Amino acid sequence: MCGRFVVFSTLEQIQDHFPIDRTLSKVTPNYNVAPTQEILAIIQQESLNVMEKLHWGLVPHWAKDISTGYKMINARVETVSSKPSFRDAFKKRRCLIPADGFYEWKGPKGDKQPFFITLPDKKPFAFAGLWETWWNKDNEGEPYRSCTIITRDASEGLKDIHGRMPAVLPQYTYEAWLDHENHDIKMLQEILAERTVTEFKTSQVSKQVNSVKINDPSNIAPVSK
Repeated sequence: MCGRFVVFSTLEQIQDHFPIDRTLSKVTPNYNVAPTQEILAIIQQESLNVMEKLHWGLVPHWAKDISTGYKMINARVETVSSKPSFRDAFKKRRCLIPADGFYEWKGPKGDKQPFFITLPDKKPFAFAGLWETWWNKDNEGEPYRSCTIITRDASEGLKDIHGRMPAVLPQYTYEAWLDHENHDIKMLQEILAERTVTEFKTSQVSKQVNSVKINDPSNIAPVSK
């Protein structure tokens, strides 16, 4: 699974790395991104790649309320194209979720050791994601936009830490993934099954990351094994 991650790249670095036509005025570093928080996501609207903030935890348009999102922070690659909660978004509303790293835990319950996981070159990257818009039918308030991170079996280098990992897309797949007119399910499944990034760098970090209240660069500082 993917339950916490980090994004600290500047707006300029994000714009340089991702295909963005319209962006936010500023971004704020987050060293302990947690479910239900608003996170950065790049979606396609009217053929423009737009970076917005979406709530982490997908709420399908048919859900009764937003509490559904607590259970849908991740979508499994094995069922993402067929499960009712995700299949429509998989076909029409895919997104890129920028990140600089993510956390995973290893060990017995009550004494799990957190690891910080990045690309070997430490450049920003994108999780494969899906997004949705939910409207509260009881009032005419703002729409609730949300997203989920797709996960897959862990690569060789990570499976000793955890059995699952987020699907990280290489840059050359970004445009095909974002294209809302691309309904080629077979090709999209192939991207997730065969083209995702599998090489990462890992380091043990402080257990302070267990608390979402602690959000500063010391979260990703390596600690002795």
